[in-house]
Amino acid sequence: MTNNTNEVLTRGVNQVLPDKKGLADLMSKRKIRLYQGFDPSAPSLHLGNFVGLMKLRQFQKAGHEVIFLVGDFTGMIGDPTDKLATRKKLTREEVLKNAKAWKKQASKLLDFGGKNPAKIMFNSKWSDKITFKDLIEITSNLTVQQLIERDMFQVRLKAKEPIYLHEFLYPVAQGFDSVEMDVDLEVGGNDQLFNMIVGRNLCKAIKNKEKHVLTTKLLIDKEGKKVGKTTGNALFLDSKPQEFYAGIMSFPDEVILLSYELLTELPLDGLEKKIKLNPMLEKKNLAYEIVKLLWGEKLAKKAALTFENNFQKREVEYIQEIKLQKSLAETIAPFTNLKSAGDAKRLIQQGGLTINGDVVTDLNYKIKKGDKIKIGKKIFGILI
Repeated sequence: MTNNTNEVLTRGVNQVLPDKKGLADLMSKRKIRLYQGFDPSAPSLHLGNFVGLMKLRQFQKAGHEVIFLVGDFTGMIGDPTDKLATRKKLTREEVLKNAKAWKKQASKLLDFGGKNPAKIMFNSKWSDKITFKDLIEITSNLTVQQLIERDMFQVRLKAKEPIYLHEFLYPVAQGFDSVEMDVDLEVGGNDQLFNMIVGRNLCKAIKNKEKHVLTTKLLIDKEGKKVGKTTGNALFLDSKPQEFYAGIMSFPDEVILLSYELLTELPLDGLEKKIKLNPMLEKKNLAYEIVKLLWGEKLAKKAALTFENNFQKREVEYIQEIKLQKSLAETIAPFTNLKSAGDAKRLIQQGGLTINGDVVTDLNYKIKKGDKIKIGKKIFGILI
């Protein structure tokens, strides 16, 4: 295994199936074809997607064929992973609207041009054409026992909560992507292992092909909660650089080393010792490196200075221009996690909004031009 291959197959990696050596041997013989799928449940890629994009970036830089798959079909069903209740189904129009800016966002990390361009594909291209007869043929390769063993399904069964058939078929739809694209490898977060194994089983049954699976580590704290997804503090790739920098600075110290591993290309040797000696300094370096990777050095320096003024010197700069809308919720909705009025209302009622220095929880509060607004922990704006 070359040093480059070893780095790709170990950095930020949780496990490789069926084994790392077999995948390394294949990579040494030829260019492999791999993908990760992203369901458009929100208008922007988020921190968890960032981890996957970094792994795809490593494979692309190593010369392999990378596919950025938009799940415009699977996104309508909704991935039941970790969901103890049924997800709201989305329309094709909603899904495509959410994914509209994704290629631009992903291009911060992947090269869609050049000598070895990443490809962007949509799984509706083949899934829309599947007939009922086709579905029966595909699902004949799987058993009910294989699908029902899923953790969250077992929890729902014990709680006598419903499991709808479309949720049951989600891993089948995702797994068929691997068959249709004829890939050698699928990349995904460790929480996607079940779906990825279904795809591996389908590739073996339908094409008699060994599809490898590589799961990446999850960016979680000591309590098992995903970092960067708290109310009013989620990190999206369409954020402003200063917002993203401040979001990284809100990470607990315990995930600094893991964040370096998953979200940067910097060497990790000796880093654990440095973090123990000065966690604040290393967190600043982490935030700077991530923002530089996404937006460039100039904006990274500006974001660092803004953070220092706003959070350390307490010289707050209300630099974000926020357009006044009909209501308070509609005004701040574009800056919330889900970019919706409903999410904005929840944030307001939970005390996540400050106007002119005062926390505001009244949804009918009258705002006016010139008001200074703080949304969540990192967005400072002025109404225009």
